[in-house]
Amino acid sequence: MRIGHGYDVHRFGAGRPLVLGGVHVPCDRGLVGHSDADVVAHALMDAILGALRAGDIGALFPDTDPAYAGVDSLVLMARVADLACERGWKVVDADCTIAAQAPKLAGYREAMRKNMARALGVSVESVGVKATTTERLGFVGREEGIAAWAVVLLDRA
Repeated sequence: MRIGHGYDVHRFGAGRPLVLGGVHVPCDRGLVGHSDADVVAHALMDAILGALRAGDIGALFPDTDPAYAGVDSLVLMARVADLACERGWKVVDADCTIAAQAPKLAGYREAMRKNMARALGVSVESVGVKATTTERLGFVGREEGIAAWAVVLLDRA
């Protein structure tokens, strides 16, 4: 078995949708990034890649490649899951934490779990998602961006 840990952060920007765990969350601004800037999906992909000892999403899907401009991060997550399978591993369990002062995310948690589980090819019970604030501390508390952490457990397929 192997464990992996992932972290990602994106700043807010006007004129973009807010996508978290593949869910379009109603908000007056979204996150800035080369892809759809789905910070929780990025953290989980990095956790998987870490457990695989396969670098990070920036190496696998570089932001200098126009093919990834605006891409749906769940499409990339499915590719990461395929890579794990090709290397003889399967996702056993994953847990994600999203730090966002706003908007409130509790109502979107289950949809995020379902979307990411589908992309990974695992049961929804294998993917956890939680959201928290930072009590108005730091860049998250000032509503400048959103951060996410993820841990994953892989086992031999």
